[in-house]
Amino acid sequence: MIIALFPNEKKAQSFPMSIEIKEFLEERGIKVVVEDEKAKKVGAPPLSSVRPEDLDFLIAMGGDGTILRITHNFNYLNAPILGINLGHLGFMADVPATDVRESLEDLLNGTYTIENRLTLEAHSGNQRLYAVNDVVLHRASNYSLIELMLEIDGVYINTFVADGLIVATPNGSTAYSLAAGGPILSPNLDAVVITPICPHTISNRPIVLTPEKEISIQYLSPYDPIDVRADGLSAVPLPYQKKIRIHRSKKHFKLVHLQRHEYFSTLRTKLGWSGKLK
Repeated sequence: MIIALFPNEKKAQSFPMSIEIKEFLEERGIKVVVEDEKAKKVGAPPLSSVRPEDLDFLIAMGGDGTILRITHNFNYLNAPILGINLGHLGFMADVPATDVRESLEDLLNGTYTIENRLTLEAHSGNQRLYAVNDVVLHRASNYSLIELMLEIDGVYINTFVADGLIVATPNGSTAYSLAAGGPILSPNLDAVVITPICPHTISNRPIVLTPEKEISIQYLSPYDPIDVRADGLSAVPLPYQKKIRIHRSKKHFKLVHLQRHEYFSTLRTKLGWSGKLK
């Protein structure tokens, strides 16, 4: 078995934890490699020393942002990701720092499932984006609200006057879409949610679709180009009158789900819900 570690240098715990995990795994006969730029600091071989197809798991140490960075910067890797949460609102990185050893034991013992979560592709001309969480169209440097025309499977739906639109997967429904008033979708749903950002008309509400639908959004305001960004990372500009099309990707996002960590318990904890059992 080969496992790759991805520390987040912005998290103080990340490198000491990486060394601890490396030693823990090597004691059990597991080969450990580390992201090239950080391998020497952890004392392990670099990621580039093994073939991508030989990797069994990727372990991210940071939070959901670290996981998203891996999916974008290492999109040629197809191994499932286990996330260790060293941040705050970690919904994908649901292994707390206090439970690392027990969680790794579960991983090695096979007490887990691999969730193949829906992802999105967006394209405008020859520009393409890939998103695990969301594709966001935002007014960028424009001071005014912008007009965005939405079509679904070629049928006109509405022209939104807003700061922008979010097209989110169930995985991303607890990210920017949630902050903008969108619904929480269970991560195993086959669905996509379109959420307006600060719409001028209060009757504009989020729309939930099946992922087979093709979403087309046209920028109608004669202003500066707006920003189209995938997962807050990869971005392309969208000029006046141009369209971007968004649809389900053939690629899945593979996330390790340990049986000891339950999604809705994580959700309740992270969102600070205060209801009590009677």
